[in-house]
Amino acid sequence: MVVDPSSAVRGAGLRATAGRVAVLETLASVSHVTANDVYRSVCEQLPTTSIQSVHNVLADLTSVGLIRRIEPAGSAALYERRVDDNHHHVICSGCGAVQDVDCVVGHAPCLTPSSAAGFAIQAAEVTFWGLCPECQTATR
Repeated sequence: MVVDPSSAVRGAGLRATAGRVAVLETLASVSHVTANDVYRSVCEQLPTTSIQSVHNVLADLTSVGLIRRIEPAGSAALYERRVDDNHHHVICSGCGAVQDVDCVVGHAPCLTPSSAAGFAIQAAEVTFWGLCPECQTATR
């Protein structure tokens, strides 16, 4: 069942402001994008919005679990709407393209550390690095 952005925001206990709805709509259509990418998209709907407002909305939506923030090494933080599972990412070390990879073993956290130091493990973040098909072709 697809929940409209306004209902999703209200269901998470937040006010369904135009900015929050616009950010969720953007992330429903594109994935693994930077705050600047989101800002550019939101500006098409809300020309008076600011980059700081978009950063605030991204923080709000991340804190209530409506979006996910990933932070690949050497890259700006990326945002995505897929939050209902413990998936991972594969990133091209050539061009930076990012794709989702389903959980390595099965259910969250899908990996178990040799020692959890007393922590109750809830999730595992795994990033695979390699060359995407386009970069492989370009290097041949």
